[in-house]
Amino acid sequence: MNEKSKSEAYASAGVDITAGYKAVELMKQHVKRTETKGVYSDIGGFGGLFEPDLTGISTPVLVSGTDGVGTKLKIAFLTDKHDTVGIDCVAMCVNDVICCGARPLFFLDYIACGKNIPERIADIVKGVADGCVQAGAALIGGETAEMPGFYPEDEYDLAGYCTGIVDKKKIIDNKRMAEGDVMIALPSSGVHSNGFSLVRKVFDVENADLKAPVAELGGKSLGETLITPTKIYVKPILALLKEVDVKGISHITGGGFYENIPRSIPNGLTARIEKKAVRILDIFKYIRKVGGISERDMFNTFNMGVGMSVVVPAADADRALAILHENGEDAYVIGKIVRGEDKIEIV
Repeated sequence: MNEKSKSEAYASAGVDITAGYKAVELMKQHVKRTETKGVYSDIGGFGGLFEPDLTGISTPVLVSGTDGVGTKLKIAFLTDKHDTVGIDCVAMCVNDVICCGARPLFFLDYIACGKNIPERIADIVKGVADGCVQAGAALIGGETAEMPGFYPEDEYDLAGYCTGIVDKKKIIDNKRMAEGDVMIALPSSGVHSNGFSLVRKVFDVENADLKAPVAELGGKSLGETLITPTKIYVKPILALLKEVDVKGISHITGGGFYENIPRSIPNGLTARIEKKAVRILDIFKYIRKVGGISERDMFNTFNMGVGMSVVVPAADADRALAILHENGEDAYVIGKIVRGEDKIEIV
């Protein structure tokens, strides 16, 4: 901490420079846990340095992704739980990058707040670090911006950026997808980080009792269920890519099935999803019941219990399932690839 850097004038405007220094000191222990081979800088510099290991990669291609947590942060504010939304932030970026077959290398975060409360900032970064560990990515930098008068003192925004790497010849681009291929679902942990504007409206969360147990949620509270962090699929997918010919991957985020699955399907083919095969989580049944939402809108807004889908040859389906199970994913078949122009059918 730089004891000489103090500004009474800046403090009078609502920005506490010393709080920023304290936050950096508190977060260093969490950042340390994410270090991987290649990290070339310590937290607190002007830029994050990373030296990639290109062993075995003939033509390296960098793949980048950026995203935020969105209005799920309102649940964190209401429950006063701030140590898991960082996982959501990482997940939304690394789960996108892995869809191209890229291994995440490093991550940077951006936190904007009305008032820098060092302990809260450290909690947020703890979650980011937890997510980075799950993804095998290094947290090599970030920014905390104290913006009084722009954000309420007890609120903040959180966004992040990830870069991954893949050998050009191994990029997953759906060009080899064919009729008869099988689509496998990887279960989600809940709502993840999408659709929360609708969730907040359905449950009127600002006025709801988020701590009360809910029978439809197996006795868990609404707050506990909604704050559950997004699952990170990087390591199971990397394990799968080593042994199986994966032809397409979709990260099911905002827009649900109808928006995301077609992004991995080439023209002339359609993903035919068996509705009865989808293992819909209790939270989605509860959202639909309370909100009176149509089934079509549910599948067009939420992941419905499927956080990621992969397409593999039919002959490799059993092996793919076995690998995913070995890596902690209760994966299952939800459909197949057929000829068609719609790119997705839910039947």
